[in-house]
Amino acid sequence: MGRKKKYPVIEHLEIVDIAAEGKSIGKHEGMIVFVPQVIPGDIVDVQIKRKKKNFMEGFVVNFHKYSDKRIEPFCEHFGVCGGCKWQHLPYSEQLKYKQKQVTDSLERIGKVEIQQLLSIIPSENEIYYRNKLEYTFSENRWLTDEEVKSGAEIEDRYALGFHIPGRFDRVLDIKKCYLQDDLSNRIRLAVRDFSIKNNYRFFDQVKREGFLRNLIIRNTISGEWMVLISFFENKEEEIRALLEHLASAFPQITSLMYVINPKGNDTINDLDIILFKGREYITERFEDINFKIGPKSFFQTNSKQALKLYGVAREFAGLTGSETVYDLYTGTGTIALFVARLCRKVIGIEYVPEAIEDAKMNAVENNIKNACFYAGDIKEVLSDAFVEAHGRPDVMIIDPPRAGMIPDVVAQILKTAPARIVYVSCNPATQARDIQLMSEKYELQKVQPVDMFPHTHHVENVVLMVRKI
Repeated sequence: MGRKKKYPVIEHLEIVDIAAEGKSIGKHEGMIVFVPQVIPGDIVDVQIKRKKKNFMEGFVVNFHKYSDKRIEPFCEHFGVCGGCKWQHLPYSEQLKYKQKQVTDSLERIGKVEIQQLLSIIPSENEIYYRNKLEYTFSENRWLTDEEVKSGAEIEDRYALGFHIPGRFDRVLDIKKCYLQDDLSNRIRLAVRDFSIKNNYRFFDQVKREGFLRNLIIRNTISGEWMVLISFFENKEEEIRALLEHLASAFPQITSLMYVINPKGNDTINDLDIILFKGREYITERFEDINFKIGPKSFFQTNSKQALKLYGVAREFAGLTGSETVYDLYTGTGTIALFVARLCRKVIGIEYVPEAIEDAKMNAVENNIKNACFYAGDIKEVLSDAFVEAHGRPDVMIIDPPRAGMIPDVVAQILKTAPARIVYVSCNPATQARDIQLMSEKYELQKVQPVDMFPHTHHVENVVLMVRKI
């Protein structure tokens, strides 16, 4: 059995930049070194753990100098929890690097000329901006370094929080999370305290046994709240007692639900959700449109920024009232419905049937009659016959998953040849790749980054492409 290769420690490495996926960069003997949890200006010793032909990866073992830009993280869970990794970087600097990420992706991957690059739209709220969080129960929580080093026997091993990155079997118990309105913290802690007091068993991810599994909390700008608890076992009395306790303690809850999930995974989309008290949905309002959000509905997780994002997409579409618009990867139809009143008709296509049902329901609820929605694989739905039946699009809005579009879809878009394409993306790298594939027939006119997720490296980007004459 061969020995594991031992890599060196690079001393006094200066961190000079931030890479596309949020890791920071140092340079050593002509090679790039990727290092997490540092920022430009830090000088550190780095233990290399992986070495390739053109780059290395490592982790910090010692700080010699902290960057002048570094600030104190506001969350006690920083560095252990997998979220909000840029808390030590001022928000103005975060925005600068996100804008740079967009520019670098378009220029290096897309190899396109940017005619107009607009300044990134910052998030209205730097904390408490999410409208959905999912917590996991565990009876064997992650122990901090201090707890391990103390050698003391740990009595409270319960956790209701987030998975440690890369560890399905370890959950960090969260005391306070700054991602969602503080009522979310109070609800989570109330569930935890009641369950421990009443000897409810938290889930064991390895043995696949226990009672309490997941807690999902959603809210809207107007102050409506949805709480959904996932149980591994159907213990009716215990379930009723916990939910009645929540209903009594938090009258703000609009929709209180539960689900029994005895499966090997945490997904609930294929399970029956049971309403315990209140409505089966909560409602988000964008301008004059109401969106019903059910327990399985997809919705952008930063509502205030989503409104700005959709506003950019609508502006770039340049609608005059006479256009036929195709909205690909329409999800629950939020963008399609948002632009419907400014065009002749809008057609949304999405591969998730449940999302399309939500889109149709929201169209009916808002009396929007010029929007229609179709479920199916986009490369198959967007056929020549479909275009002939519904009319050639003047404008096409595209909002694909992080992986971007497959070549078959790109080819069909080029064949359909709309005059304008508005491409919304949560991954500038795959967006740039797709833009490059379309660059022979389309020119990139406008680029508008939008920050949806402060303290993370993630950035949304909207581009306008116009068909070449």
